[in-house]
Amino acid sequence: MAKIKVAWSVEAKQDLYDILEFYLFRNGNANYSKKLSQNIFSSIQNLIKNPFLGRPTELQNVRALIKDDYEIIYEKLEQVILIIMV
Repeated sequence: MAKIKVAWSVEAKQDLYDILEFYLFRNGNANYSKKLSQNIFSSIQNLIKNPFLGRPTELQNVRALIKDDYEIIYEKLEQVILIIMV
């Protein structure tokens, strides 16, 4: 079985950057941004192990994984999980 890869859309990369930057400026340090980033990437690692963790959406092959205060919208392709939005 081939290993599933993760790809990020331009929008998802920008979403993540904006979220982490918001907390960096709001809190005055990077501690929470680092913790949040680790949690998001941990959730994505769980998706690699089980791509069907998220709930189905109205769009075919697109799912949403809700974790704490954020949601990862992704599409499961053959050997790729495409992160569409955070």
